[in-house]
Amino acid sequence: MDEKSDFLGKDNVRKLLFKLSTPIIIGMLVQALYNVVDTFFVGMAYGENSVQAIGGLSIAFPVQMIIMAFGIVLGTGGSSIISRALGARNNEKAERVLGNVFSLSLLLSVLIAVPCLLYLEPILKLFGATAGILPYARDYLKYIILGGIFFVFGVAVQNIVRSEGNSRLAMNAMLVGGGLNILLDPIFMFGFGMGVEGAAIATVLSQAVGSIWLLLYYLKGKGTIHFKSQNLKPDPEIIKEIGAIGTGSFIMECSNSLMMIVVYNILAIYGGDVAIAVLGIVMKINSFIFLPLLGMGFGLQPIVGFNYGAKKYDRIVEAVKMALVVVTAFGLFGLLIIYIFAEKLLIIFSADPAYLEMGKNALIIMVLGTPLIGLTVVASIFFQALGRAKPAFILSISRQLLFLIPAVVLLPRFYGLNGAWVAFPVSDLLAFMLSGFMLFRAYRVFEKSKKSIA
Repeated sequence: MDEKSDFLGKDNVRKLLFKLSTPIIIGMLVQALYNVVDTFFVGMAYGENSVQAIGGLSIAFPVQMIIMAFGIVLGTGGSSIISRALGARNNEKAERVLGNVFSLSLLLSVLIAVPCLLYLEPILKLFGATAGILPYARDYLKYIILGGIFFVFGVAVQNIVRSEGNSRLAMNAMLVGGGLNILLDPIFMFGFGMGVEGAAIATVLSQAVGSIWLLLYYLKGKGTIHFKSQNLKPDPEIIKEIGAIGTGSFIMECSNSLMMIVVYNILAIYGGDVAIAVLGIVMKINSFIFLPLLGMGFGLQPIVGFNYGAKKYDRIVEAVKMALVVVTAFGLFGLLIIYIFAEKLLIIFSADPAYLEMGKNALIIMVLGTPLIGLTVVASIFFQALGRAKPAFILSISRQLLFLIPAVVLLPRFYGLNGAWVAFPVSDLLAFMLSGFMLFRAYRVFEKSKKSIA
């Protein structure tokens, strides 16, 4: 029996949480950086048309996130099962899950690409693309769709390697991909004169390199769990379990994209192309805060899953408490930094006066709820790690679907464009309250379980 993951049930919990989450956070920050670099170079390349070009990337991003959502459902569902299986010493089940994640990644990528390419322009118009923005969004997104396999597979397998406690490998894959994207962007955009198409090709090639690295890790037998070709055959029970657990994450990503459809269409009414570009930039800036919070949650996931399988509930409670302290502190720090440097951050992408004036106002309002987001992230990943599909699902859709969409539809009717920006911290607060309530109930259950074991 392979015991490479036993440290998840033995090492000091606090040190273990930072050991697992730090590489993930670093990798995610690099990933956020190369998303920003794409936008930065696009702003440089298009000069007077930079607002429309940046708006094109903003409109394309939610569609890209839907593609990645299929990788997230495989990764979160698969990693939850694998962590618990390793904790229960069931390596055979863990390996079956790995094989199914591989085969499903390819199948889903093909099923996504065909309709997206056939109906690309109607999809972009649905997401709020105006006549000025549409050409840029179309030219960028068509290459992202063609390279969808690398996004689905890469995201899925990053989660799998984390589930066995190998956060460093996931970090390295993101670092390599992110660094390569930063190098390739100016080559394709300026050297080959390809503009937004060059930015997309650079992104796909970078993602491909990171995905191949992860694939070779398992093909060479370096993982805690081993790849076996017979496990590629779809297993209905495994697929059902992956789907049940991962659906919450999938719905969260899709609800985020649904939210973007609503928001971009609202912004088109109240602020036009400039408002759409502003939201895209603000969300990229905010990703430097949100992604580390998500990274801490991903670092928590294998600890919770493994120790739940091993029935070590005290370690789970300790890990969750520590994660909540860290994400709240980081959220407060991020809020402070953005308030101090708001205008300097915005001018990196464009010097358009209308964009800067609107962007500063939007950025300062939208980040008000940042210190509250961490609890929602931790609570959602906590329930996923336990295999608790229902609460994970509820929390996954709460912020964007249950709270943000109604707020962004209603508030602009009374407060105009500012109402759209205010909707974001309002939804953060409501999701925080719901997550806190559900996490507290789970804590009471764990305290009773600890006493019964003792």
